[in-house]
Amino acid sequence: MDSSHKQLLRAWVPAVLWMGIIAVESTDWLSAHHTGRFLYPLLHYLFGVTEEGFAPWHFLIRKGGHVFGYAMLSFLLFRAWRATLPMMDKRGRTLRWAGMALGMTTLVASLDEWHQSFLPSRTGTPRDVLLDAVAGVSAQVLILLCLLPGRRQA
Repeated sequence: MDSSHKQLLRAWVPAVLWMGIIAVESTDWLSAHHTGRFLYPLLHYLFGVTEEGFAPWHFLIRKGGHVFGYAMLSFLLFRAWRATLPMMDKRGRTLRWAGMALGMTTLVASLDEWHQSFLPSRTGTPRDVLLDAVAGVSAQVLILLCLLPGRRQA
């Protein structure tokens, strides 16, 4: 295997593995019922959260997981596309990589929510797809801000 193939492999393996993590998180194993079983005792022990006060924290932690997970996916996909298509014209390449990463992030989010709609313990909602897409956009904005002229170039 030559170095360009190794570089592509190093760029895509983390993105594919992250999609696998998202797929596992989409199962019954990590439904609200199951995450509540270990998050409640943890929050109760660490912060004294009561059963009545747990629901809002549980909601925020789960939605925070969406934001982190899909922002990370968007970042990893940007990295993968940058390694895959490095020879694009200099002016538009960063926006193209960002667009492809964001498109794939939104596709994965849509498929994830569609999958969850078939599981009795999960709910697939367009609101979560929107949250995931916004997380992806936020990651791309941060990447683009880091790549502005005068800063480190891609």
